[in-house]
Amino acid sequence: MRHLVSATLGLWIGVSGMAGAQTSPVVVELYTSQGCSSCPPADEFMVELVKRPDVIALSLHVDYWDYIGWSDTFASPQYTQRQKAYAKAVGSRMIYTPQMIVGGLDRVQGNDPAQVDEAVRRHQAQISPVTLTVTRDGDRIVIRAEADPPLTKRARIQVIRYLPEATVAIGRGENEGREVTYSNIVTDWQAVADWQGLAPLEMTAEAAGPDPVVVIVQTEGPADVLAAAQVK
Repeated sequence: MRHLVSATLGLWIGVSGMAGAQTSPVVVELYTSQGCSSCPPADEFMVELVKRPDVIALSLHVDYWDYIGWSDTFASPQYTQRQKAYAKAVGSRMIYTPQMIVGGLDRVQGNDPAQVDEAVRRHQAQISPVTLTVTRDGDRIVIRAEADPPLTKRARIQVIRYLPEATVAIGRGENEGREVTYSNIVTDWQAVADWQGLAPLEMTAEAAGPDPVVVIVQTEGPADVLAAAQVK
C-alpha cells in the first residue's frame, strides 16, 4: 500500500462567491473480492457505472475472503475496516460482498443496478452546502472547500487514488478459472484533515504518479458524502 498523502491545513482567504448550492458527483463504493463467487456480476456493473459523469464509482477489495484459497491481489484490511465502520454506523454487525454504499448512506446488497440507480437519483436531488474544487499542482493537489450555510457536524477530508482498470486471472477459490475485469480499483485511501465547516478550507496533499485522484468530504460515521471531485 502506498502512502502518498501528507497535508497542511489553513484558512482560505479571499475567495468570496465560491460557496452556494452545488450538486457534485455521487460516490458509489463497491465492496468486492476476487474470492467471492457472487461478486463478478457487480464487478461487471462497475465497468458501466464508472462511465457515468454523474457518478464517482470506486471498487474497494476486502480481505475476508482470502482464507478460502485465493488471496485478492487488490485487497486491504483497511477497506474491510471501512466497511465494518459503515455497518457499525447503522448498528449492524454484518458485512458481506458484494455491497454498494451510495453517497455514504444508502446500502445496496448484492448486484442490483436498479436499486443503485434509484439511490443515485435520490442523492442527485439533494443540494449540498459544500462547494469543493480540486486542482493539480505538479505532484500535489490543492483542495478548496467552503460550506454555505456552515456545517453543523464535523466533516472529514479524504484523498483516494485508484487504478482505472485491471483484468485478473483467478487461479483458486470460488472463482477459479475466471478472468474478471475490475474498474476504479482503490489503491490508497487516506483521511487528510478534519474540517468543522465553519471557515473556508484550503489545503494541499501529495498526489505523485499517474493514478487519478478523488477527494471526498464526508461527515463522521462514516455517513453522508457532502461533496466529491476528481482529477485525472
